[in-house]
Amino acid sequence: MQRIRIALLAVLLLALSCDSKPDASGNAASSRPGGAQTSAKRIGVSLLTVQHAFYQDLRAGMEDEAKSLGYALRITSGEFDAARQANQIDEFLVQKLDAIVVCPCDSRSVGASIRAANDAGVPVFTADIASTSPLGKVVSHIASDNVAGGRKAADLMAQALGGKGKVAILSHPEVASVSARVDGFRRQIAATPGITIAAELSADGKRDKAVRVMEDLLQSHSDLAGVFAINDDCALGALAAIESAGKLGQVTIVGYDATPEARAKIKQGAIYGDVIQNPREIGRLTIQAIHDHFSGRTPAAVIPVDVGVFTKDTP
Repeated sequence: MQRIRIALLAVLLLALSCDSKPDASGNAASSRPGGAQTSAKRIGVSLLTVQHAFYQDLRAGMEDEAKSLGYALRITSGEFDAARQANQIDEFLVQKLDAIVVCPCDSRSVGASIRAANDAGVPVFTADIASTSPLGKVVSHIASDNVAGGRKAADLMAQALGGKGKVAILSHPEVASVSARVDGFRRQIAATPGITIAAELSADGKRDKAVRVMEDLLQSHSDLAGVFAINDDCALGALAAIESAGKLGQVTIVGYDATPEARAKIKQGAIYGDVIQNPREIGRLTIQAIHDHFSGRTPAAVIPVDVGVFTKDTP
């Protein structure tokens, strides 16, 4: 009997010695290369939305890279509500997370939250959408080269219209990345004097509002030849309005993002083309920039990600 008790005690001690102990925050220690046990750093993420395929892919890119490098993510979404996003960032600070990633709902008002994080000693990174506020400091901004993307969209439009016609822009001026797209589009389309911009109206990046705005544009500009939509929700909303007005094939649509739904419409010929982003790469590079920062390296202040185009002829 005594031998059995000794054997059981030995098994228990062995089990306890192999168990990983949680850190002070309650997170289990994570294994890192070399066998050392260190507590996983926690990163708070506030996305613009989780309803759009672009941000779903961006999130997946962050999750894959965080898993590979041993970081714990806490992901939330502002859903286009700047006040809601500010509350999320406040909560990250209360939770004493190690870094914050934000895709701002409002590029100017987010500055107050970034400054609060700076005051708390928490590094902030922006992904896809930049802060344009003079308040606060961001370590790195990781995003598509949206000015280049806007230029590519203008080239698609000029090609589709044969260099002449009136076009409109469905924008979202509160978002810095969108402003960059529109700026690139305007600059490039100016090189084609036969094309004029008849109107620029905000649809807030939302499909339902894009339908209503496009309906108004078709009423006020009966000779409209094209529309540049700053994302695919706007492009698909514009398409719905154009179809309802019986003008499919008369008004050219150029979108941005190349989501699966938009690609299908492009292949059908309903949308002329899209600018392609790589949201997974944006997500991956965001986590890599955080890793570099925590490893004592200095990531670039701006990390651009290339864009391309998608048309009916794209394989």
